[in-house]
Amino acid sequence: MPYIAFSTSLELSLPQKEKLKSEFGRLIPLIPGKAEADLQVDISSGRVMYMAGTEESSAFVELRILNKADMEAKKRFTQETFAMLHRELQLSKDRIYLNIIEFEHWGYGGDLH
Repeated sequence: MPYIAFSTSLELSLPQKEKLKSEFGRLIPLIPGKAEADLQVDISSGRVMYMAGTEESSAFVELRILNKADMEAKKRFTQETFAMLHRELQLSKDRIYLNIIEFEHWGYGGDLH
């Protein structure tokens, strides 16, 4: 039940969005117990975003997960995500922010877990 929200100032085509969805699916198992089969991805492109006072291309990634994950796993996920976004979208790593939010409870399948 992980959730990834990806927002960028870049205007992305549907094939680019599908590629990102697949790449996030490939990376999510870096967090132990998380799998693409449970992943929800929300991609927003063409956003008006300012970073450091400028409109240069930028992005924000938010990963939400149930329970706490190991710090090394989160670091690896972060590093691999930055590398993937640089490779796929040519985004500079210093124009990307990423956060990870860990929840104790999560509702899905009609119940709270």
